[in-house]
Amino acid sequence: MIQINSLSFGYSRQSLLFENLHLTLYPGHIYGLLGKNGAGKSTLLKNMIGLAFPKSGTCLINGQPAAKRLPTVLEDLYFIPEEIYVPALTAEQFLARTAGFYPQFKLTEFYRYLQEFDVPTNSVLDRLSFGQQKKFMIAFGLASNTRYLIMDEPTNGLDIPSKVQFRKIMASALTEDRCLVISTHQVRDLDSLIDTVLILHNREIVVNQELDKIAEQLTFTTMPATLGVEALYAEDSVRGKQVIVPNKGGTYGKVDMELLFNAVISGNPKITKLLNQPVYEQSF
Repeated sequence: MIQINSLSFGYSRQSLLFENLHLTLYPGHIYGLLGKNGAGKSTLLKNMIGLAFPKSGTCLINGQPAAKRLPTVLEDLYFIPEEIYVPALTAEQFLARTAGFYPQFKLTEFYRYLQEFDVPTNSVLDRLSFGQQKKFMIAFGLASNTRYLIMDEPTNGLDIPSKVQFRKIMASALTEDRCLVISTHQVRDLDSLIDTVLILHNREIVVNQELDKIAEQLTFTTMPATLGVEALYAEDSVRGKQVIVPNKGGTYGKVDMELLFNAVISGNPKITKLLNQPVYEQSF
């Protein structure tokens, strides 16, 4: 479990990115961290894993301070930053120098992931394209079988077929003991992959909710289907006016994460208020 308690952080004393932020992440979930450019998604991830140090508050991994970077914590944690660095080594040489730090690393899984990503195994890593380098590191991170896999903008640099493959592979890698956290500003890249959405806005986590729970509370549809129902949020699109309305019928539909994200950051409090109150308190 990852626990963030009363986190405050900023690169200057005058401007805080987070203030009194609380967040708990549990195994068995794929979390999608969303936020506008500059909201602090990457910085939050770095605080979470001990690569940045809060001005106040704590970040704990399995009860241990992330900032201490203890070997027992690091061997069960893998982080893939947005901007990656790969050495001038072949895959075999990279494995010889790195895989030993991860006790649960599975060689057969690693080469299977490379094959599924269509990444050559005999090339020198720094001569691969950026997208191929990214897929190599994702394959290595997955094969490490760490309990915590944290990814910052992993789909940047991937072409459309690779993004589709990424979603399939990530979904298959989730276990009850594993916690996967993916940060992105490309909301649709997480479509049909994550089970819990986190939205970082105005220095705090304003939404932390499973998609199934969101589908219980909200319906995402087009305006003609909502006659007589007050929309909580609406925006024009090439498909017509897209709206979010209260789910009065009790039917489950697909959560439009891009529409949800736009609604939350629009400044309209109706959506976040509804999602953050207990179900038994809700009245439409």
